[in-house]
Amino acid sequence: MNALKNKVQLIGNLGQDPEVVTMDNGNKLAKFSIATSENYKNAQGEKVEDVQWHNVVAWGKTAEIVENYLTKGKQVAVEGKLTHRSYETKEGEKRYITEVRCNELLMLGK
Repeated sequence: MNALKNKVQLIGNLGQDPEVVTMDNGNKLAKFSIATSENYKNAQGEKVEDVQWHNVVAWGKTAEIVENYLTKGKQVAVEGKLTHRSYETKEGEKRYITEVRCNELLMLGK
C-alpha cells in the first residue's frame, strides 16, 4: 500500500505546447497543463461540463518525449504524484502551486 499514498492518474488534453528547459547539468524539465472534463446534469436537468486544469512537470527522458511528441490539443494519460511548492514573485508576493510530477506518460489518440 505504500505505493498508493500519493498517486495521481489523469487523462486529458494539453492546453498549450509544452515549455521545455534544459538545466545546466543537461537534464531536461518539461512543463505543461492538461484539461480533464466531467459531464453531469444539474438540479434543473441541464447538462453541465466541468473542466479542471492540472499543471504537470516531467524530468529527464520523459521530458524529452514531451518535447518531441506533445503539442497543444494532444490527449495524454499521465501518472505521477502531487507536489506542492511556493515561490516569490519579483514584487515579493508569495505564490503557491500544486503540480503533478509525471512518472509515466502515455500518448493517446492519433
